[in-house]
Amino acid sequence: MGRALLEAAVESARTGGLWTLQAGIFPENAPSLALHRSVGFRDVGILERIGQLDGDWRDVLLLELRV
Repeated sequence: MGRALLEAAVESARTGGLWTLQAGIFPENAPSLALHRSVGFRDVGILERIGQLDGDWRDVLLLELRV
């Protein structure tokens, strides 16, 4: 179901005239990273201490897809 939702979001972006989609994902979230990469997202870099989880500031991996 997650793949279908992500593919629909990508198609909607294309149809709507957007040219870049970005995602910020915790680096240890392997399933989400694999899903995004499987539809064409690529790693761009690390945003340091930008996401918060359980009160701790965490690094986030930035991915993007040019649609």
